[in-house]
Amino acid sequence: MTQSNNVRLGVLLMLLTTIVFALQDGISRHLADAYNVYLVVMVRYWFFAAFVMAIARRKAGGVRAAARTRQPLLQAFRGVLLALEVCVMVTGFTLLGLVESHAVFACYPLLVAALSGPVLGEAVGWRRWAAIAVGFVGVMIILQPGVSVFDPYAIIPLVAALMFALYGLLTRYAARQDSTATSFFWTGVAGAVTMTVIGIWYWEPMTQTDWLWMALLCVTGASGHWLLIRCYEVAEASAVQPFAYFQLVFASLLGVTVFGETIRPNVALGVAVIVAAGLFTLWRERQQR
Repeated sequence: MTQSNNVRLGVLLMLLTTIVFALQDGISRHLADAYNVYLVVMVRYWFFAAFVMAIARRKAGGVRAAARTRQPLLQAFRGVLLALEVCVMVTGFTLLGLVESHAVFACYPLLVAALSGPVLGEAVGWRRWAAIAVGFVGVMIILQPGVSVFDPYAIIPLVAALMFALYGLLTRYAARQDSTATSFFWTGVAGAVTMTVIGIWYWEPMTQTDWLWMALLCVTGASGHWLLIRCYEVAEASAVQPFAYFQLVFASLLGVTVFGETIRPNVALGVAVIVAAGLFTLWRERQQR
């Protein structure tokens, strides 16, 4: 298979990934409107951990090989951080909706670029800093600080974006010594343990219909991660990463058509600024590579 065919397949897989993750976000919002966020995320992580362990068993060396790491504290912290980030983001869905939560969260690639210096020791040139500054302006356009309509809940997806950016950087740092399979294993298991410790105290009975929604949430979560792994296996991340922004598009469509949300003009303008800055940052990273 040629490289161009690999890229086309990678783009297709990334688009499918964004659709699945957008559906996952919509189902998460539906369930979190009726049940505690920690309960919803806990059950989702139980299935995620089972999925991770099933994959590990099929690899050479099994679960023991997947769990082997020389940096267990770092790997555990990554898993805990991602689990808590999911809780924060789902809370944002219930308070702000899918449209505005994803609009603010779209700035996370810029946060990755900004934090890559202090966390990974990578050089960040003036062009990337300029793009980060422009993206921050886009966030301010969405948040509208200092005006009467400012909603303090809008800070929630911004916190989630910061947590996810740190998770991504720590994943890159961990990859210097551990394989992708090891990082994936620790992400699922550490997250499941964390959410069980927190979420078990919020257990409540669910209706049969909502259990079906929960099952669908678990399936979308596992299939989304599988698609993302396959995507990065067939194409370079720098080639397909720009298409990850389509999750914002698909999630917004769900928010408008299913949950009756609206897209305010300042949100649309802010998203355009953030996405443009993010795409420029990804382009610069690819050029340097």
